[in-house]
Amino acid sequence: MEQPREPPEQSAPRARELVRTCALAAIAGSLVGFVGGAFRWCLQVADTMRHHVLAVADDLPGPGWFVPLAFTALGAALAALIVRPVPLAAGSGIQHVEAVQRGEAAPPSIAVVPARFVGGILGIGSGLVLGREGPIVHMGATIGAETARRAHADDTHVRELHTAVSGAGLAVAFNAPIGGALFVFEEITRTVRFRTAVPVLVSVATGVGCARLILGDRPDFTVPTVAPPSLALLPVFVTFGVLTGVLGAGYNRAVTGALVAADAVRSLPPVAKAATIGAAVGLLSAFAPLSTGGGDAVAQHLIGGGTLALPAVAGYVLLRFATGPLSYAAGTPGGLFAPLLALGSLWGVLCAGAAAALVPGVDASITVPMALVGMAALFGATVRAPLTGIVLVVEMTATTGVTVPMLAATAAAMVVAHLCGAPPIYDSLRKRMLARPPE
Repeated sequence: MEQPREPPEQSAPRARELVRTCALAAIAGSLVGFVGGAFRWCLQVADTMRHHVLAVADDLPGPGWFVPLAFTALGAALAALIVRPVPLAAGSGIQHVEAVQRGEAAPPSIAVVPARFVGGILGIGSGLVLGREGPIVHMGATIGAETARRAHADDTHVRELHTAVSGAGLAVAFNAPIGGALFVFEEITRTVRFRTAVPVLVSVATGVGCARLILGDRPDFTVPTVAPPSLALLPVFVTFGVLTGVLGAGYNRAVTGALVAADAVRSLPPVAKAATIGAAVGLLSAFAPLSTGGGDAVAQHLIGGGTLALPAVAGYVLLRFATGPLSYAAGTPGGLFAPLLALGSLWGVLCAGAAAALVPGVDASITVPMALVGMAALFGATVRAPLTGIVLVVEMTATTGVTVPMLAATAAAMVVAHLCGAPPIYDSLRKRMLARPPE
């Protein structure tokens, strides 16, 4: 049966409204591209500086480990100090984006942007195990809301642009435009609606385009050609997904547990807590540099075909499993995605080594494919946004040869994490945020 057409007197205003929304999305997306691109560039400079500090500390006589300890402690303390007047700038920020979309919180003020920008560079750049994506997503959403406010839009349109432009933030954070758009549909709104989809696509396109003027248009990771694994190995990847689901459930509990433990220490003010956590992470970086920082370096090494002894890989899995939640409990700006991707790659290499030793017909050629699958599967187990995780990894690596085992392993990981009773990480963080009394 033919559907009745909308009267012209109703369709014309809605068309003008959509055009206006898309124009605002393009403006906000461009701003996110430049702000996010500058943020990523500054983090690269800070990371280079951190490695220089580590190299200098190695050559110093006496207790050289004190230098990275002090460096990270100072960075974490300053980051915590900067976000004190703007509590929404602490942590990931994605949980707040979701709360605003659900009507549980108000869109943030523009003060979030400078606090996250400077605090994120200090905290992440000093070596805390945090990701760049949370701050950029939240800055993007804030810029979207502020753009709508400046255009005198009503509260509904402010919230809509806040949600739509958050996708540009994730796209800029990982140079992954499709993943950024999918993130909004799968994780933030959990639906695809015409009114939201068009501004999302516009903001993502303009955001990534502007960010590439600063960062270039190459994928974030360089990966050699990866042949699709044999379908006969699919049971191995499914088993790997089952194990990854257990790891993901444990990681979610570790993050929330670290936050509860940090809150329980009432004798220290927030800045002192951040400095203490920073000191612990900085001390660790003096002896195991790959166990700290966002994790791009270790992920690139592994999926780029580099090797590490399996005992070292197992040690880094344990260390990053601990330092990620610990760093998040510091209360500085920083996200969870990038450290998850690094942990997933390490976990994949470790399980690939075990499979090569225990399973007939499996050899070292499975290492890089399983590292890539581990990145997507662990993301799916913790965040429960499987398509976003898979597309992010595919776009960041420009590799499509392992999509079938990625799908199978991610599905298994999600089912097991659900059966373990661990809720999606941002559901837990959002509920915790809403339950805390306002400061």
